[in-house]
Amino acid sequence: MKLFWKLFCSMVLITALACDVGGYVLIDTQFRASLEREVSALYEENDLLRYALAQELAFHPLYSRRELAAAAKGISISTSRGTVAFRLSGEGGETLGGSGQLAVEAGALTASLPQGQRGWVMDALADGRIYLHAASPLALEDGVLYLENCREVSGLFQDRSEQYQSFFTLVLILTGIVGALSLAVSAMLLRPLSRLSAATRRMAEGELDQRVAVRGDDEIAQLSADFNVMSHRIQRQVRELQEAARRQEDFIGSFAHEIKTPLTSIIGYADLLRSRPATEEQVRQSAGYIFREGRRLEALSRKLLDLVVLDRQDFPLRPVPLDVFLGRVSGAMAPALEQAGIRLTLRAQPVPALIEPDLMETVCLNLLDNARKAMEGGGDLLLEGLLEEGTPVIRVTDSGKGIPAGELERVTEAFYMVDKSRSRAQGGAGLGLALCRRIVDLHGGALELESQPGRGTRVTVRLRGGTP
Repeated sequence: MKLFWKLFCSMVLITALACDVGGYVLIDTQFRASLEREVSALYEENDLLRYALAQELAFHPLYSRRELAAAAKGISISTSRGTVAFRLSGEGGETLGGSGQLAVEAGALTASLPQGQRGWVMDALADGRIYLHAASPLALEDGVLYLENCREVSGLFQDRSEQYQSFFTLVLILTGIVGALSLAVSAMLLRPLSRLSAATRRMAEGELDQRVAVRGDDEIAQLSADFNVMSHRIQRQVRELQEAARRQEDFIGSFAHEIKTPLTSIIGYADLLRSRPATEEQVRQSAGYIFREGRRLEALSRKLLDLVVLDRQDFPLRPVPLDVFLGRVSGAMAPALEQAGIRLTLRAQPVPALIEPDLMETVCLNLLDNARKAMEGGGDLLLEGLLEEGTPVIRVTDSGKGIPAGELERVTEAFYMVDKSRSRAQGGAGLGLALCRRIVDLHGGALELESQPGRGTRVTVRLRGGTP
């Protein structure tokens, strides 16, 4: 059963039960009080009769039961109900005299009375009438007489029956009213729970921004506030999980992208050693590039993990001369550029720049590799390292296809590719320049792009110089 119906039925049943019990107690208490008043009136009438008989004896001394019974015929007592009938009966229940006609039978009450005490009983006649029947003893010289009188109370029972019927009708009306009010109250009380239930279902469907209004300070309001707190925390945790998953995806994409350049150098120098006669110096130089690129690949994997997945921002920077640094970079790219028919020119000054060498080498190799992809038929490529307006600068200038002006602002977005078909054919994923900008930002530098379609592209990386 739903909570709505539980509340509704509970309120209706409690109200009906309370009214029934309260009404029964009230009507029964009133009936008993009326009955006690009738008993008191019955005894008062009996006392009046005893007093009248005593007065009769005072003026006419009588000593026998028969004489008293004969004298009682002349006694008459009237009340608001009319003349009170009474009867004098012997110890065996036989009627000796009296005045008027009693509706109840003689003998039953007098036989059950304790000696010397009065009492009363309730007699129900066959025709439905109900009487209170009282008797009190009169001690005479020749025995005991009982003075009996009765009082009809059929009206009391009739009134009680009518009260029960009226009360039953009233309870039905009240139950209907309470039922209608209970429906309204239950709906009002459960409306916040309905909102909570609906918000919970929407959250289960993936809408994690659900919140409910908090009204008042009762338990349901507290539950609504707790739901909002829970929803906020779940949304934040899911957002953090999504961000962590995105960073992991970025790392996988970035690592897959960046691993190609050192592998290209390693494969190029290995192929050079394998396919061409070489001097001892060439073998030593090629082996050195292969070894260095392998070590860089090892270090790069760890640093990309820290940068992309763990969002690390505190890589140690150290001053590195640009001529030495860019000489190593150009040597790593030499086999791939030579194979593509590209002439690389290096112009580098011994300018110290504050960099993390492995990450900045990733930037330079990405820029050179992008330039290589933009010059499919070969061309000229210039790599510069210089001091410009007091700032260390790394600049890559190619004579490739260039970038349209409308695309220039978006090329550093993750997964964005100007020429998607060409980039995919060459194994691109659109992560290189996005990673470059992130690494340059980490160095506190700036990445600037200038391009003219059909004439080439110039990329400038401005760094910090001096000491850390």
